[in-house]
Amino acid sequence: MKRTLFLYLLPLFVLAGCNMEKEIEVVLPEHEPQLVVECYLEDGLRFEATILESSSYFDAPTPPVVPSAEVYITFGGQRLKLKYSPGINNVTRRYYTHYNHQLVKLRPGDVYSIEVVDANGRKVTGYTTVLPRVPIESVEWKFNDKDKAYILTTYQDDAATRDFYRYMTHRDSLQRGAYREFATSDELTNGKRTSYGSGYDFEEGDTLILSLYHIEEQYYNFLRSVDDAKNANGNPFAQPAKVTSSVQGGIGIFTNLAYDRDTVIISRPIN
Repeated sequence: MKRTLFLYLLPLFVLAGCNMEKEIEVVLPEHEPQLVVECYLEDGLRFEATILESSSYFDAPTPPVVPSAEVYITFGGQRLKLKYSPGINNVTRRYYTHYNHQLVKLRPGDVYSIEVVDANGRKVTGYTTVLPRVPIESVEWKFNDKDKAYILTTYQDDAATRDFYRYMTHRDSLQRGAYREFATSDELTNGKRTSYGSGYDFEEGDTLILSLYHIEEQYYNFLRSVDDAKNANGNPFAQPAKVTSSVQGGIGIFTNLAYDRDTVIISRPIN
C-alpha cells in the first residue's frame, strides 16, 4: 500500500523540482490609427462633434486631435460644415473639436447623417433618426425608519415599438458626474407602465435631477459595449471587449438625445 502511494506521488515531486517559468515573447500586430467620432445632437444646442485618432494600448493615454478632419452634417436638404476649434461646452461639459453656431432643431422622424474626412483619405459616415421624447409620468419617494428615502421614477412604454432607454440620476447639478445611470430595453416591459427605483440613498433636502433618455438601439449597443470594455480593462480574467460603433469607417457614436427631465427636492409629506 505504501509503495503504491509513493508511485502516485512521484510525478508531483518531479514537477515540483522543475523550473516552470518560461519567458514568452508575444508579437503584437502593428496598430493602425482610426478616426474616432463622437457626436450627439441635442435640441436647442449648437452642432458639436469630437474627432480624434485612436492610439495603441501602450501609447500615451490622450488620443491625438485631427486638425485636418472636415466634418459635415446633412439634414433636410442642408449640408452643414463644422469648424475646427477645440473647446468645452459650458452646458454639457463635453469636449468638442468641431462646431457650428447653428442650433439643432430635432423633430421625431427626421434623419441626420454625418461625414468626416481627413488629409489621409480616411472617411467615416453615420446616421441617426430622431426619436420622440418619452415623458416622465411621476416621481415618488418614501422614507424608511432611518430617515433615508428611496425614489421611484415612472413612465409609460409604447407597445407598438421596440424601445431603449437610458436613465440618469444627478445630485444638485448636471455638472457633476451621475450618481446613478444605466441603459435598458423594453424587452420585458413592452407596453407597460414602468418604474425605475433606487435604494434608500437619499435624505430630506436632497435635490435630484432625473433624466429619461429615449435612445436608439445603436446608442444602447454602444453604451453596453463601452461598459464591457471598461470592466475588461486591466482584468486578467475578463474577455476582451470591443466597442460597438454606430459609424462606418472608424470608431464612435453619432446619435440624437431625446429626453425628459425632472428636478425634485426630497421632503417629507405634510400631515
